[in-house]
Amino acid sequence: MKETWSFIQENLIQKKRLFLLVVIDKQGSSPGQPGFKMAVAEDGKMKGSIGGGQTEYRLVEMARKELKKESSGIYLKREIHQSDAEEDKSGMICSGEQWVAFYPLDEGDLPLISGINKIIKSGDKGLLSFNQSGISFDKDGRLHHQHKNPVSSQDEWQYLEETGNEKSLYIFGAGHVGLALSSIMSHLDFTIHIFDDRKDLPTLLENTFTNHSKIIDYRNIGKLVQEDQNSYVVIMTFGHKSDEIVLRQLINKNLKYLGMMGSSRKVAKIFENLRNDGFPEETIQSVFAPIGISIESQTPYEIAISIAAQLVTIKNKKLS
Repeated sequence: MKETWSFIQENLIQKKRLFLLVVIDKQGSSPGQPGFKMAVAEDGKMKGSIGGGQTEYRLVEMARKELKKESSGIYLKREIHQSDAEEDKSGMICSGEQWVAFYPLDEGDLPLISGINKIIKSGDKGLLSFNQSGISFDKDGRLHHQHKNPVSSQDEWQYLEETGNEKSLYIFGAGHVGLALSSIMSHLDFTIHIFDDRKDLPTLLENTFTNHSKIIDYRNIGKLVQEDQNSYVVIMTFGHKSDEIVLRQLINKNLKYLGMMGSSRKVAKIFENLRNDGFPEETIQSVFAPIGISIESQTPYEIAISIAAQLVTIKNKKLS
């Protein structure tokens, strides 16, 4: 989502017109889910997706044709994914349907889009509203309920979306793997916090993917991490001593995920130290270490991919 809004802002700054396509609702099996977005610029460039396939291709072509006109209005398009549909047939056969709203944007919308981008970048909460009148944003708004049937008619609809990701990733260690992991996870709807104790660290200065970054003292990090089941923590500091310092402060917290990078030998040594100091075996074994899934990773990005895969697995794991 972040890339789509940034793409829109960049084009509006260049005084280019765009269409924003938003999936408002879907019924049954449909590739586009409510909230999916795609921006189409007048030069033909695009960002985002509303589900792919024939439907997306056709709707993008519709937006491009509209952009050739002097002006265009807001409208809603129904797509039925059935071969025997008499009207609004999408060309797909997955048996569902979806509603896609088309919003024309020009230079006059830049203040709104800039405000949305600012909130999304910070990871803060806010409420986006998409209806037949346009797009609005309330930085103090919260989503208390979603309309059960967002589309009342072809001329009336209401889809609400709260900004600010519920899931937070806390990375302790802003080296090469921390930079790579931030890059990957920035595409996966996590609010990313990264910490290090080294000033002027090049990989921290280069890291434009995080929502929050901070130079800290590893001996006092307990209050930096919110304790709940939306919190994911990755420990990958410069050395095993600081890894252990961080781990000791977090191991008893109620977190969705707590992982530590390092060789099997390093992990075994740190775990032995914890046992000697009375930490329960069950608590120690709850730590994902060595971190990541086994893919024979070697480079920073390969290691980051293995960690990201494990994070997504844990995120999507259903409670039995």
